[in-house]
Amino acid sequence: MFRRHAPRGLRVRLVVAFLLAAAFGALLTAGLTFHRARAAILDRAEETAVADLRTQLDSLAPDLTLPPTAEDLRGLTRQIDQAGGARAWHASASYRGGEPVAASPGTPPVPDELRRAVQDSGRAVHQRTEHDGRPWLALGMPVAYTDDSGDTGTGTDTGTGADEDTDADAGSLSGLTVYAVFPLEDDRADIDALVTAAEAGAVPALALALVPALFAARSVLRPVRRLRHGAERIAAGELDTRLDASGRDELADLTRSFNTMAETLERDAAELRRLEAGARRFAADVAHELRTPLAAMAAVTEVLDEDAASGVLPADTEDAVRLISEEVRALARTVEDLMEVSRFDAKAAPVHREDVDLRTLVTKTLQLRGWAHDERVRADLPEPAPVRVDPRRIDVVLGNLVANALHHGRPTVTVAVRVRGDRVEVTVTDRGPGIPDDALAYVFDRFYKADAARPRSGGSGLGLAIARENAALNDGSLTAANHPDGGAVFTLTLPWAASSPGTT
Repeated sequence: MFRRHAPRGLRVRLVVAFLLAAAFGALLTAGLTFHRARAAILDRAEETAVADLRTQLDSLAPDLTLPPTAEDLRGLTRQIDQAGGARAWHASASYRGGEPVAASPGTPPVPDELRRAVQDSGRAVHQRTEHDGRPWLALGMPVAYTDDSGDTGTGTDTGTGADEDTDADAGSLSGLTVYAVFPLEDDRADIDALVTAAEAGAVPALALALVPALFAARSVLRPVRRLRHGAERIAAGELDTRLDASGRDELADLTRSFNTMAETLERDAAELRRLEAGARRFAADVAHELRTPLAAMAAVTEVLDEDAASGVLPADTEDAVRLISEEVRALARTVEDLMEVSRFDAKAAPVHREDVDLRTLVTKTLQLRGWAHDERVRADLPEPAPVRVDPRRIDVVLGNLVANALHHGRPTVTVAVRVRGDRVEVTVTDRGPGIPDDALAYVFDRFYKADAARPRSGGSGLGLAIARENAALNDGSLTAANHPDGGAVFTLTLPWAASSPGTT
């Protein structure tokens, strides 16, 4: 079963709309012309028929003796039929409301409405009717005396139709009424010829209308097409795109508005790039300037830590030293994270790829951080998982994920490696309360912390952001979700490399 689709192209829709408007106009004009022409043809036929019948009655009625016999009426109608000639009258006559008497047995019946109208009005009346599938015009005309003597046959005064103002009382009515019926086939032929001419002219008119329709569509679509190309260039980053605007129509105004928009976008984009570059330089400069004093502070805190461990310091001083040591180390980690983020933003983060088994990377990460024999962390590494990545950056990702799970979740933290087709997945799952639904979309944002009421949560808020950047540098992805049974699930996905060494 085929579906019908409306034209989608703007050119097609414009041409179709233009042709429909032209067709509607042509049909409306043809309809009005046909209606007026048809009315004129029929009115002319009716007026001519009334005039001809009046002429015949003026000639024949004075010779009729009143009251007439049926034979007299038949003779009168016969004479009217013979005088009708090419009009092919079918006449009949009645006296004082009697049944019409016709000379020919095939005369079409006179409509009852016409007879009543003649009797009620005393004037000539005409009516169009159908008989045997053919159109006919029926006329009814009363005959009146022409003087006050009452002599019959001295003349007639006939109305020319129910809509005329001719006074039938110019002479008193004699009671004689003549009816005439004749076919309108010749007039119908003229009307049919008008219809045929209108139909024959419609197709050429539509064909001619196609030419201005195409020109109109072209004139409208050219600036629209230029606007589309300009918008595509803007979307591609060419903010200096401008279009020529000529004319005073709506499309020219739209083009000028487009140029204004492009100019505003270019200006705003330049300002944003300037501010972003300044912010990046500021963060990098601050982090760089803090590294030297922090290194000195770290060396001092190491000496103080040794003194605190030896017990030579008072208890209060020992607690203060340990607090300062922890804060210095946290500040040093934050500065290192800021330096790493600045390298990401500057697209200057180096990547050294190697072919390795992801199981080896997971094992080394857990060993280096003391989690290999920690009951809180469990590794699930059932099958080889060859990848081509930068081991140092993947180690940072895995270390951040496990540390985040231990800090915010509850043991046991499970690190599982699985091969999924042409991808390798590492999932880090904890058994804690999970991530709030309103925080899932922001956990990888820089400096974001789900618990805003506790801003000092032991981290800078950059760990997961750095982890995601490192995953992207290795053509991978990092996602966060909640496990159906509780707890958060972080999934690192990397491309599978079948040629990695150490795999079977």
